[in-house]
Amino acid sequence: MKWQVMVEGRAIEIDSQQLDGVLPVEAGVYSVLLDGASYEIRIQPSGRGLTASAGLIASAAGRRFAVEVNDPRDASRSSRTAIGSGRQNVTAPMPGKVVRVLVEAGDLVETSQGLVVVEAMKMQNELKASRPGRVIEISAREGETVGAGDTLVVLE
Repeated sequence: MKWQVMVEGRAIEIDSQQLDGVLPVEAGVYSVLLDGASYEIRIQPSGRGLTASAGLIASAAGRRFAVEVNDPRDASRSSRTAIGSGRQNVTAPMPGKVVRVLVEAGDLVETSQGLVVVEAMKMQNELKASRPGRVIEISAREGETVGAGDTLVVLE
């Protein structure tokens, strides 16, 4: 797995093998072995929290650096919120039967709010909103059979 690290605005890719030379000493302090030299790196939040997108301040050898770590596992979450405008069709992931419709046309929904429950292969799957929006159309009806890819709800 590779991480993209922005140091003072410059992108650096780091893979998991490169992390073998990084050892935690105590909370927020790391010993880094790089090209035969040892460095002590102190990490602290930049004032907006310790999330990857918030950024960090790293101190090494008396110098301070602004650092942001982009974890590839977060890409799908951030890309879903980046899409955030326009119409969004919520579709059936596989063939099944609509068990419940949890919203009505005109409802305002929040991220992760349930929209429709579809039963497939004896399991119930709640389809959720990936972003906030307004329900503008509902194609799903309780008891109806749906195919994979069928539009069930449209958000705007």
